[in-house]
Amino acid sequence: MTKAKHKNKFIHLHTHSAYSLAEGAIRINELIELCQNDQMPAVAVTDTNNMFGALEFAKAAAPSGIQPIIGCQVTLGMEGHQLVLLVQSEVGYLNLSKLISDAYMENEDTEAPHIDWDKLSERTEGLICLSGGLKGLVAQYLLHNQSKEAEQVFKKLKSMFGDRFYIELQRHGIAEEERVEAPLIELAYKHDVPLVATNDCYFTERSMYEAHDAFLCIAEGRYVTETDRRKATPEHYFKTSAEMEALFSDIPEAIQNTVVIAQRCHYLLKA
Repeated sequence: MTKAKHKNKFIHLHTHSAYSLAEGAIRINELIELCQNDQMPAVAVTDTNNMFGALEFAKAAAPSGIQPIIGCQVTLGMEGHQLVLLVQSEVGYLNLSKLISDAYMENEDTEAPHIDWDKLSERTEGLICLSGGLKGLVAQYLLHNQSKEAEQVFKKLKSMFGDRFYIELQRHGIAEEERVEAPLIELAYKHDVPLVATNDCYFTERSMYEAHDAFLCIAEGRYVTETDRRKATPEHYFKTSAEMEALFSDIPEAIQNTVVIAQRCHYLLKA
């Protein structure tokens, strides 16, 4: 009885599999096992600028009793800011596939793959948008004390996605996340936009942090001792539902909305 009550409290919506090339270290079969062990009924895979693992994910998850939510962490604009897009329907899947394809095919060879605002605005149907956490444009403006610009971008995303836009809150123990959290919540309440808690997952458990850090160094040709390189934190692991509930015990709505979002996504990719 206790297990059933706990079943639907939190669902991971920002997860990088090993298909997040040179950054993710969670294999699809490991992800499914983690969800089963924690009685997590659904999970999203949001690899960076690709859906290479979507079919494998869908084929592995559905027979295991896990609802597969297909998504992607996309790069918006040449500045490298991120958004998370989650597929609700077949139309959403086709729109996301087209956006990712254009990110590679319609930019210069010297540019990193990215989606521009105009293309995004044309293909929002069937997609739920999460604001991208600390690397999202709203948070970045707030971090640099540009509250007016942050509100403009916030309103722009809300106008594009309507009630399918959520402000993403993350707590990885990073000082910058703590600085922008209160103004993010203030914006969300001011404009009646729901909050959602996520953990940007790159590896399966906290003990894998050092191995993952070495993996990032190898992928980028850097040394562990360098300080100006890309790094995750020990908190970027696949936390249990109970851990996430405890982490966001002061904002229970942000936990509850992970389930709401999962219930809004109903597309199953088939071979």
